[in-house]
Amino acid sequence: MSRIGRAPIEIPVGVSVDLADHKVFVRGPRGEMSQQVHERLQVAAEGNQLLVTRSSDAPSDRALHGLTRSLLANMVTGVTKGYEKRLELHSSQGDVYRVQKQGNNLVFQLGYSHTIEVVPKPGIEFRVETPPRTGTSLISGILVVSGNSKEDVGQQAAEIRSLRRPEPYKGKGIRYTGEYVRRKAGKAGKAGGKGAKGKK
Repeated sequence: MSRIGRAPIEIPVGVSVDLADHKVFVRGPRGEMSQQVHERLQVAAEGNQLLVTRSSDAPSDRALHGLTRSLLANMVTGVTKGYEKRLELHSSQGDVYRVQKQGNNLVFQLGYSHTIEVVPKPGIEFRVETPPRTGTSLISGILVVSGNSKEDVGQQAAEIRSLRRPEPYKGKGIRYTGEYVRRKAGKAGKAGGKGAKGKK
């Protein structure tokens, strides 16, 4: 992690960084974020770069060094570009899963006897997109989770995915875009085994 910690963080135009009492404040076009820094680490702004240094080579300090640098770099990206996670609702011919946006919230129909409403965490926004219309597509909905905090975006997306995890037989459920789901053969795929052999 020390190699990551030593790498400088580029501060783009339009972003300001303030340091006070082991706390870093980053402001940019998308808003402001802050991060508490451990007392054994030092953060300094030099020109258009942010540098993180440590006081010793102890294993705990090396780990904190790389972690802190990554968190600060994520903040700079968050206030300039932001983060997003894309999820897809995969249905089957028997079950069609749906998602709708009502105000700032999401309402899911996931094959249960009731709908599920999801309220966004602070700083998180939802966007629902129409899936492509193709004859072979079983994607019934596309959802985008976006925000400035990489951690919050990832946590919110993971909680949504857990509402109906992709199952391995028909592949239906909520999955990340591009996520590979290992499929299993059903009982019909096991024909020809020991149970299918006739008696001698």
